[in-house]
Amino acid sequence: MAKILWLNWSGGGNLPPSLGIARVLTERGHAVAFAGRPEMVPRVEEAGFRAIELTQAYTQVDLYPQGTFLTRMSCYLTSPAVVAQVRSVVASERADLILIDAMFPAALSEAPGFGCPSAMVCHTFIFRQLEMWRGMIARLDKMRQQAGFEGLPALDDLWRTRDRIIVTTLAEFDTEPVPGWEMVRHVGPVLEDERVAVAAELPWAASDRTPLVLVSFSTGFEQRMVDKLQRALDALSELPVHVVATTGGIVGPDELVAPANAVVLNYAAHDPIMKRAALVVTHGGHGTAMRALRNGVPMVIIPGLAGDQPFVAAAVQEWKVGRALPGDADTAAMKSAAQEVLSEPFYRRNAETRANALAGVNGASNAASAIEALLRPAEARRLA
Repeated sequence: MAKILWLNWSGGGNLPPSLGIARVLTERGHAVAFAGRPEMVPRVEEAGFRAIELTQAYTQVDLYPQGTFLTRMSCYLTSPAVVAQVRSVVASERADLILIDAMFPAALSEAPGFGCPSAMVCHTFIFRQLEMWRGMIARLDKMRQQAGFEGLPALDDLWRTRDRIIVTTLAEFDTEPVPGWEMVRHVGPVLEDERVAVAAELPWAASDRTPLVLVSFSTGFEQRMVDKLQRALDALSELPVHVVATTGGIVGPDELVAPANAVVLNYAAHDPIMKRAALVVTHGGHGTAMRALRNGVPMVIIPGLAGDQPFVAAAVQEWKVGRALPGDADTAAMKSAAQEVLSEPFYRRNAETRANALAGVNGASNAASAIEALLRPAEARRLA
């Protein structure tokens, strides 16, 4: 059995697949603990794993540029106080291997001194959006420097020096590999549900032939957009469809005016809904898009604030499995796109073709195997 420490960014699309990989590692006899910001702790403990709270997550937040959704995020991901606490936690845990989220420069910058193998985990495309990734890490670091601290290394120095980069998407869905990135391993999507996502009882019989539309935007509080959800509900209100909207706990159902053809839920398992769905209206999170494709369901994507969402939207349009709209799309544009995707059979056929590529792919198991391959040398050294 190996001890594995996961230095985590608990974003909406990051924590659930991380928990899925940790579940498989645990089933194989390893002990996995997560260290992360306070918001992460109850979610990790609910999933049955040990959680270590990084209590210094926001102690320096007042020094960071204010007035942006990135303020708290950047403080947690880059601040010297977090760097120091990461160093302390790693020393006390004495893990055999460290896993680090791709979004966590404070932890990645310390990895060369950990004294054990380290792997980075990226929960969306890597090569499709490599320049975006470079820009995002640079933007976070710029905010650190504006807070008065010395800059961190650039993305290439943070990422390419890891023993392995595990990417939870299919290689064939990403673009061609870039020379010098041979440490990258595509393992396939990890579509894990958190325990709050239970099967929902819908008000329409399974035999009802009316097309069903799932509306689901981000579960990250930084991307809370009540008006966007309302526009989507309004757009679908006059169409001959049933609508299920899930808010992920960041928007209260009572904050929305649900039309007669819709139900709004805080949480619900998406797979049972998608098995009935004719369309998914979503923000372009990689996990939701891959889940829709695994079920052969076309999409309308209205990207949110996360950097990868426009790239997921562009891929969906490139593959002709749905329509991509601007992030500020109005009700009329959403309605028109939904009508088009529902009425044109080729969108569904193309989505079903993508489902064939995902059939039988177990991203969590593949990721666990890639991690165990790094553990073997470490275990050998420990037993010597």
